[in-house]
Amino acid sequence: MAEVTNRARPNFVFILADDLGYADLGCYGGREDCSPNLDRMAAEGLLFTNGYANSSVCSPSRFAIATGRYQHRLRGGMDEPIGSASPQLGLPPEHPTMASVLRGAGYATALVGKWHMGALPWFGPLKSGFEEFFGFMGGGVDYFWHGVQYGSTTPRVHDLWEGEEEVHRDGYLTDLLTDRAVDFVRRRSTEKPILLSLHYNAPHWPWETRDDKAEAERIDNVAHVDGGSVKTYTTMIRQMDEGIGRVLAALEEGGVSDNSLVVFTSDNGGERFSDTYPLMGKKYDLLEGGIRVPYIVRWPERVAAGTTSDRLVMGMDWMPTFLSAAGVSPDSDYPLDGVDIFGAEVGRSLYWRMKFRNQKAARSGDWKYLSVDGNEFFYDLARDPRERANMRYREPEKYAELREAYLEWDRSMLPIAEDAMHHHVYAEETMARSSG
Repeated sequence: MAEVTNRARPNFVFILADDLGYADLGCYGGREDCSPNLDRMAAEGLLFTNGYANSSVCSPSRFAIATGRYQHRLRGGMDEPIGSASPQLGLPPEHPTMASVLRGAGYATALVGKWHMGALPWFGPLKSGFEEFFGFMGGGVDYFWHGVQYGSTTPRVHDLWEGEEEVHRDGYLTDLLTDRAVDFVRRRSTEKPILLSLHYNAPHWPWETRDDKAEAERIDNVAHVDGGSVKTYTTMIRQMDEGIGRVLAALEEGGVSDNSLVVFTSDNGGERFSDTYPLMGKKYDLLEGGIRVPYIVRWPERVAAGTTSDRLVMGMDWMPTFLSAAGVSPDSDYPLDGVDIFGAEVGRSLYWRMKFRNQKAARSGDWKYLSVDGNEFFYDLARDPRERANMRYREPEKYAELREAYLEWDRSMLPIAEDAMHHHVYAEETMARSSG
């Protein structure tokens, strides 16, 4: 491990929302006042307009963030397979991660919040580079009793952990996660540089604000389709935003704010109450609304305030960006697919694929290739961010070139496993979207 020593390596605070829409935040044109701290963070730093998730569903995006590589290089990174405990479905402990490489270089590491990359005893945060873990192992939990239930005929399963020990805590989950994140910053950032991954459940279902404990007692299916509202949803964002403000304040109080690289993004595009304007599509789609997400970076020592970038960036870019900023080399046996977002800008293409509806997509410059259920499209996103004007026949050469580039990339990845599937609440989510 080649480490470049310097006087003060930066702290990394990586904050991940769950199912947040591209236009939910004020700084991305949101219509609700739900994100004052994130808006301030954007004003004090860098906002990307072409920031993408590696997938339009949760766990595959998290594989890419954790490894700095396309999730399709690992069986566990296929479309949302982490609905059951299996020694095949997870992030292999031997695979280098952002956390394991930085920990090896002397960083204090913690994951607070959502894991969703495989079940104990085979997988878990402590097996993949994190010294500390407080949060939940699965895809989502109730905000008050911290577990899952998918209907009255199924059992309630509690899912809140301290390390690899199940724990019970009273409180609204967003606030419990914030409390632990602030505690980690205060305890560890004075000793050594830190990597804090703060993975909120918000604003993922169930639709519950701090004041909705009665709703938590009412529902027997956390993926409920008979509750929630835009107001509930934006309040959930606001309460997460308050927590982010507390984390930023803790960095300030500790005197480490200026040399802390703080990132905020989402694991995929928006859900049923999200705002994605002007984009079309939602979670599960490879339309822009399913994969384009907020990307905010604040690093006062290095990043000028109030800047924006239209550079193409993706979830798998965070690991190489952090390693470069820390002066740490990646493991040469696991070449990174992501790039340092502060490095020289080079022409690149980004690729996506999903078993659901046989979706395929590629973006190069302003052009996007999209295939859904065998129907193929070609869009100029600079002129048509809503993906309504199919330029396939007006630009046949450009279309053919990007389509072939996609196929070449696809051949370089693992084939999609026959048993790769979405988690078991997919049907309820689809019903809610199609009826909405």
